[in-house]
Amino acid sequence: MARELVLVIEDDADIRELARYNLAREGYRVIEAVSGEEGLELARKQVPDIVLLDLMLPNMDGLEVCKRIRSEDEASGISIVMVTAKGEESDIVAGLEVGADDYIAKPFSPRVLIARVRAVLRRTGQTVAAENDVLKVHNLVIHPARHEVLMDGKPIELTATEFRVLQYLARRPGWVRTRYQIVDAVHGEEYPVSDRSVDVQIAGLRKKLGQNGKLIETVHGVGYRFKE
Repeated sequence: MARELVLVIEDDADIRELARYNLAREGYRVIEAVSGEEGLELARKQVPDIVLLDLMLPNMDGLEVCKRIRSEDEASGISIVMVTAKGEESDIVAGLEVGADDYIAKPFSPRVLIARVRAVLRRTGQTVAAENDVLKVHNLVIHPARHEVLMDGKPIELTATEFRVLQYLARRPGWVRTRYQIVDAVHGEEYPVSDRSVDVQIAGLRKKLGQNGKLIETVHGVGYRFKE
């Protein structure tokens, strides 16, 4: 049974109880907060494995809570799943940009909740390869030091930017990356390029990957992810 600690930050008592009951039934330890301020204090003191964070909180909203968690050394590694109202694309993008790992749209079913929590904990629990380690995912082998990609043992010719985009996405399969996150990872922050240029790079990558192009999935209105 799972014994990870989950912090639920939610001001709606019914949703908070729904989350608490179903998480506890799956074996997770659960602590609760009804405000962003209270949630931030609990995150600092108890350092949970994952936070289920409502974005629409009074006073300090979920985006600000997420920013503060990510800015603090002891709590910065906590996984964060944000809860958005009606799956608003702008909310999803904003949450991912400030460091959330995934999202759930209200209303959500207990099965979706548990599946998302498990998936995020599984991904963050995996050892992230060092920058120069060979990355093997699906039938692709990515050699960072050689700047080489092999598909079924055969090399694929990629531009420098296409290589960096592929490497960035492939290192965290299943993680949704916004266009701005991809630009920052590939070119560095404040790089003067349109986020829509990422679409051009993705199109080029998909074409060169052939049948494997479908491994790069579009998350409409948000960005892209590499198939898990």
